[in-house]
Amino acid sequence: MSNINGKWQQDNSYDAIVIGSGISGGWAAKELSEKGLKTLVLERGRMVKHIEDYPTMNMAPWDLPNRGRVSQDEIEKHYQKQNRTGYTVNQGHKHWFVKDDEHPYTEVKRFDWMRGYHVGGRSITWGRQSYRHSELDFAANAKEGIGVDWPIRYADIAPWYSYVEEWIGVSGSRDGLHQLPDGVYQPPMEMNCLEIDAKGKIEAKFVGRKVTMGRTAHITQATEAQKKLGRGNCQFRNLCMRGCPFGGYYSSNAGGLKAAELTGNMTLRPNSIVHSIIYDEKSGKAKGVKILDAETKQEMEFYSKIVFVNASAFNSTWILMNSVSDRFPNGMGNDSDQLGRNVMDHHFKAGASGKSDDFGDKYYSGRRANGIYIPRFRNVDAKTKRTDFLRGYGYQGGASRTSWQSLVAEMGFGKAMKDEMHDPGQWRMGINGFGEMLPYADNRITLNKEVLDIYGMPTLTMDVQIRENELAMRKDMVASAVEMLEAAGLKDVKGNDDVYAPGLGIHEMGTARMGKDPKTSVLNKWNQIHAVPNVFVTDGACMTSAACVNPSLTYMALTARACDYAVKRN
Repeated sequence: MSNINGKWQQDNSYDAIVIGSGISGGWAAKELSEKGLKTLVLERGRMVKHIEDYPTMNMAPWDLPNRGRVSQDEIEKHYQKQNRTGYTVNQGHKHWFVKDDEHPYTEVKRFDWMRGYHVGGRSITWGRQSYRHSELDFAANAKEGIGVDWPIRYADIAPWYSYVEEWIGVSGSRDGLHQLPDGVYQPPMEMNCLEIDAKGKIEAKFVGRKVTMGRTAHITQATEAQKKLGRGNCQFRNLCMRGCPFGGYYSSNAGGLKAAELTGNMTLRPNSIVHSIIYDEKSGKAKGVKILDAETKQEMEFYSKIVFVNASAFNSTWILMNSVSDRFPNGMGNDSDQLGRNVMDHHFKAGASGKSDDFGDKYYSGRRANGIYIPRFRNVDAKTKRTDFLRGYGYQGGASRTSWQSLVAEMGFGKAMKDEMHDPGQWRMGINGFGEMLPYADNRITLNKEVLDIYGMPTLTMDVQIRENELAMRKDMVASAVEMLEAAGLKDVKGNDDVYAPGLGIHEMGTARMGKDPKTSVLNKWNQIHAVPNVFVTDGACMTSAACVNPSLTYMALTARACDYAVKRN
């Protein structure tokens, strides 16, 4: 048996293991493989090959069963929580989301956890908005005495932002704002006529407020490197959540994993549920991982010199919490008792909308998979300091014309109605705030060994809520949205503060934060576990604060930076 085990260890040893194949896992696979490391990528879900496994990518609405709708019975049985967004459970892309009855979790307070278990993960369905965190964001905790200080500053990550932006392809404009640093961009998408008009009026009325085009990971001018991967320009279909056959937007499947595969150094193993990391007491390092094969139910071990944990914020922390040993009885790296704490999201669904009687003779072409962005303008300097809340928010939104579908509930028939249905409806415009959520130690996830998933694994319990700071911010998010749209000349402007629960922003962060002191954090400035230097965590779990911008670009930049360090130090 010892000879058999020895041969198994020999045949299943790698230079590096990457757990997860989503946004950050795909980048870890690319960077480590391109640097010459034999890299094993373990994905808990099924295989998804770029283009080949996008079953609905070219379907018209009438090609989908029930015009895309999923029956209420199916939702109640499988997708009660996944459906809370209002858009994830659709015949066009429900296959990218888990079934809640197979992968349950428990809520002390409502938490909307949207998950995709397959190769590529949520990189297939992410919103693609790509913004840098600023020096203001990295210094905020220390300045205000919130949580712990980031162990890095903007200068540490700025070159890695540039590296990632150029490689994935981010379209956008350079706006010269210190709170939203400029990057390496392809030509921005165009605003439509109402957005251009609103931009001029808002910027004229409010000094310090900028209306710009969203910075998004969609190629508008493909580079040679992108073409070599088979990627091309965005086709403005706005069917992104189905998977893009053109590789127009960035996903692991079209990008990082494909680049890793081309090196010949990557081994990709789907259906491999990593449930723990193996700790070697003698060396003080990890020596590999334990998995459950989702198809055979067989337990296996794989070995490596480096482990990158990129299973997504909560699942990465789940793995660490489940990795117990004599040295770490409460989970690997949990000397600080911070593992599972400081959960953050971006709170949103607060803003305003209105309509316009202008530009009746104008329309737009294509289905732009992007919108406008109004960067943070609160608490960015002494002049904009607020006394009712810390940090700030930005707005995402846009303008469009309503369509013939607005007549579907109207009484009408015959030629007059048919003629009217040929004409586009009124212009409307809306903006929706995305606000920063502070890190609170008692906003946490814990391991639940009573409620098990379909594989008999422990699950998570969520105990997370927004507090006074976020609630005060939301009031200003609505008021500012109303005043800007009214200044833009829109009519019947109405503010909204809809139902929001943490998780709904699908930007879960924290739970294994970076920091300077092992007594108050899990990871150091290189994303290493303080006490286990060959284990790196570079997904959303590592975040020390949330800023108010979409976080995926930061995950990718931190991953590339950590991979560079890991290879050089080994």
